[in-house]
Amino acid sequence: MWRHIASNALTFLVVAAFLVAGVIVWGQQQFRAEGPLDQAICLRVESGSNMTRVSEDLVEQGAIGSRALFRMGADYTDKTSQLKAGSFLVPEASTMEEIIDIVTRGGQSTCGTEVVYRVGINSVTTQVRQLDPATNRFVEKASFNPEVDETPEDYTRVRDLSDTRYRVAVAEGVTSWQVVNALNGLEVMGEEFSDTPPEGSLAPDSYELTPEMAVSHVITRMTSAQERILADAWSKRASDLPLASPEEALVLASIVEKETGVADERFQVASVFTNRLNRGMKLQTDPTVIYGITKGEGILGRGLRQSELRRETPWNTYVIAGLPPTPIANPGRAAIEAALNPDTTEYIFFVADGTGGHAFATNLDDHNSNVAVWRRIEAERANQ
Repeated sequence: MWRHIASNALTFLVVAAFLVAGVIVWGQQQFRAEGPLDQAICLRVESGSNMTRVSEDLVEQGAIGSRALFRMGADYTDKTSQLKAGSFLVPEASTMEEIIDIVTRGGQSTCGTEVVYRVGINSVTTQVRQLDPATNRFVEKASFNPEVDETPEDYTRVRDLSDTRYRVAVAEGVTSWQVVNALNGLEVMGEEFSDTPPEGSLAPDSYELTPEMAVSHVITRMTSAQERILADAWSKRASDLPLASPEEALVLASIVEKETGVADERFQVASVFTNRLNRGMKLQTDPTVIYGITKGEGILGRGLRQSELRRETPWNTYVIAGLPPTPIANPGRAAIEAALNPDTTEYIFFVADGTGGHAFATNLDDHNSNVAVWRRIEAERANQ
């Protein structure tokens, strides 16, 4: 009898072992199987949260089918204690294994809200954007000028969230004084910067910020980026340019940057100034006159006077020959590349054409005709 009982017990244990093994295999398959999400979501993990709360949130949003299996999977992979706070993009059909990796990997939040401070030529605007997981694109929630607009609730609300990301986007053609002045005025920044970097030495681009970051940290990144861009463009420059050094290239690039905001025109505009330099002609460009008046500290805000066009300053290219002594703004990569690889043309004149672009000419007669057209457009606009 005892032998019969022992045999039955052994059989039971074998069957139980197979059942347990089967459950484990099934669990592993479910853990690695595609999830039920049919559309990406943004999963927010609060500071101090745990896998239990995360699993409940995931079930509620339809990302997983089993709280228990999710938590067991986190325990099995030794990641329960590695949960990170933040907002994380969970793609459609993500497996439990993939989701656990997303919320424990750490680093920058991959979705949620970001605040972008846009430093432009005329103003600094603050933009609040939120990622739409369905399209993986940011949707604007608020945009305002802190100097003239009332601060919207959308901004004050996200400023207190620990996973809100910050970025500063500096436009091409902004001066070094404008950059420092803008950064010093951002409430998210820490220690202010007391100097003004050399004109042209800062690369216009988008830079990630963290709360209380010193302004000097951003300036250093912008300076290093511009050095790399200039060195790379200089190494690939066209032959026979009337430029003796990368510094002169930066000066010319800044003039190109200020003369046109049309990307397709940069290489043509650069060709005009290159042709003028090669022929010993004065550059005669208004932005250099303006810089001689403002020194890059703010905008002129009005048209140039004839007396200012005749006034001698180191930057007035109606008076001086060749390039001015320094850049007149911070040019972007495209303007630097245009200055060092201009189009091959015979153009030596250009004037606004009323569309936002310019009309180019190889001789004075054609240029005067283009100017006459522009004057008529200006008169028509004034009468509207």
